Amino acid sequence: MSLISLSHAMQDTLPVLPKNNPFPPLLSPHHHDFPLLSRPKNLHFPTFSSRTITPTSLPPKPNPKFPQIPSTSPPPPMPPPNSHSDFQEKMLYLESIGLDFFSLIQHHPPIIFASLHDLKSTVDFLASLSFTTLELRRILSMCPHILTVKPTSLLPIFTFLLREAHVNGSDLKKVINRRPRLLACNVETQLRPTLYFLQSIGISEVKKHTSLLTCSVENKLIPRIDYFQKIGFSHRQTISMFCRFPPLFNYSIKENYELKLNYFMVEMGRDLREIREFPQYFSFSLENRIKPRHQICVEKGVCFPLPALLKTSEVEFRSRLEVCCNSTLPLKGSPLWCTKVCDI
Repeated sequence: MSLISLSHAMQDTLPVLPKNNPFPPLLSPHHHDFPLLSRPKNLHFPTFSSRTITPTSLPPKPNPKFPQIPSTSPPPPMPPPNSHSDFQEKMLYLESIGLDFFSLIQHHPPIIFASLHDLKSTVDFLASLSFTTLELRRILSMCPHILTVKPTSLLPIFTFLLREAHVNGSDLKKVINRRPRLLACNVETQLRPTLYFLQSIGISEVKKHTSLLTCSVENKLIPRIDYFQKIGFSHRQTISMFCRFPPLFNYSIKENYELKLNYFMVEMGRDLREIREFPQYFSFSLENRIKPRHQICVEKGVCFPLPALLKTSEVEFRSRLEVCCNSTLPLKGSPLWCTKVCDI
């Protein structure tokens, strides 16, 4: 990718840097190796099958080549400010853009030690990318850590999203607004290893699931894959589920998988094959969608497939339910005898 084509991709999103660019090189094309992952210890999973589990391992890292952008020497460090006056100035400045200073330091104490100059530099840099005041207020409130990330560290993140995750320049703001934490992650140790892992299991369009880039491969992604293998799915079936529905990685094992799977098998009495075919089951609320619809189906004596049970709107669900309840069963001699009325 040439510098000219990169400039075209970023011209509507990233500010044009002057020749005396104070930022260091954005990316280094040196080879990056995945760290050896240790298996989680003492994990307790519900035992549904004695199937042999295929270990999930990290793939070798590809070696993409990107042009380096020449850099110049960074600006000299700012002199240490007066503690009392700097504290007041920081508080007034952050409140002037609608941020509660004390709430910020409660969630991210290092803000106390950041200089006013650094805070302004970060905010000004984001504002130069066309983030509105309202958007900045929301982003920084959700992830105060960003305030202590200097522009020299923010710029490589935007470059990574454009060059490697292949996010469209026009979608950058939407991506950051959806997942502000991206701006608090290190490219080398977090974003790039996760990107390579997701691509290695078959998720090609990571740009549609950029929120997953903030997840730890060892602490979050692999344990979720292992969980589904523990309950009886093969490695191939498990990977297929995550590829068809990548947001499945975002859900908690304890607060989502286990609760919904227990209800699915014990109360609903369904087969795991349905979960394999419709992993989106875990995206629906147990209390507000799954339980109420299952219970009314039991009362009416019908059984919908999972997509028809959960994906349809309330109006459409009630309409289908009424059709099923008002339909008469076909005669035994009819070719429709084996057809389930609830499968419409």
